[in-house]
Amino acid sequence: PPAPPKNMPLKTKLTEALGIEHPIVQGGMHYVGYAELAAAVSNAGGLGTITALTQPDAEALRKEIRKCRKLTSKPFAVNVTLLPALVPPNYESYAKVIVEEGVKIVETAGRNPKKFIKFFKQHGCYVIHKCVAIRHALTAQRLGADMISMDGFECGGHPGEDDIGNWVLLAQAKRKLKIPFIASGGCANGAQLAAALALGAEGLNMGTRFMATKEAPIHANIKKALVEGDEKSTTLVMRSVRNTERVFKNQAAFKVREIEEKKPGDFMAFRHLVRGENYRKSFQESGDVQSSVWSCGQSMALIDSIPSCKNLIKEIIQDAEDIVANRLKGMITKSKL
Repeated sequence: PPAPPKNMPLKTKLTEALGIEHPIVQGGMHYVGYAELAAAVSNAGGLGTITALTQPDAEALRKEIRKCRKLTSKPFAVNVTLLPALVPPNYESYAKVIVEEGVKIVETAGRNPKKFIKFFKQHGCYVIHKCVAIRHALTAQRLGADMISMDGFECGGHPGEDDIGNWVLLAQAKRKLKIPFIASGGCANGAQLAAALALGAEGLNMGTRFMATKEAPIHANIKKALVEGDEKSTTLVMRSVRNTERVFKNQAAFKVREIEEKKPGDFMAFRHLVRGENYRKSFQESGDVQSSVWSCGQSMALIDSIPSCKNLIKEIIQDAEDIVANRLKGMITKSKL
């Protein structure tokens, strides 16, 4: 069968709404989502995302947004994740900087997003709310979110407490939601993009896969660990405090699990092991893959190279187009009736 013509972009509600070439989003990631990576993804035709809370304060975020603007003229987003914390960050100051700097696409995630979805919508932003449960997606839809990033149990970071994988989650989102959604969690290749589109999604959100790219501003050892790992190389921590996180299966994660077994629900007993500063040091300084608790998803199984963002996106799009235009089309036979 003929191959699809080169540069035949997939057009979806995601690409149309955001003015991007390809239906691929780089999701917010702690200590990974800096301007360099966001700009590389946007320049490659996807949607790059700066992680707000990776910046120490709102003014540092302002600098990062301006840095990204110098690196790309294409649209990019900023992620704001609302997570439980002993000392919550000043979310309002970050949100204020995002709108002051004219960022028009925001990825929200986490608990009680009402105030922030409302704030960003009042300032004319396009809001993609990332969530792990249909009930949360319906709430975000009611609150005015423009799109949902439906995050399955396979995801790195916080998969919630319901443990529903994308095979069911996406099919259910299609049945229940009125607003468009994209697939997130465990996503890494073109076959998954084609499958997500078949299930009703408008594109893919990838996190872990973008960590293993040339432009990801993290230590080479972390990238190597992602290439060498497989679908069994993650584990879950913080289940006992109902703030479950999928992380790389290493010594630090095993220590957390050990403490949780002995003292379930006692966050202070393992707090020293899950500090963000440990995570930052591994990613930005030491490259020690064992000494901190760091997020990554089961998509690690599908990562066997460290390409540029441009080549990664190109390959994903070409593979998805080939499946849709050739493999699936070739399965439809004319009825003899």
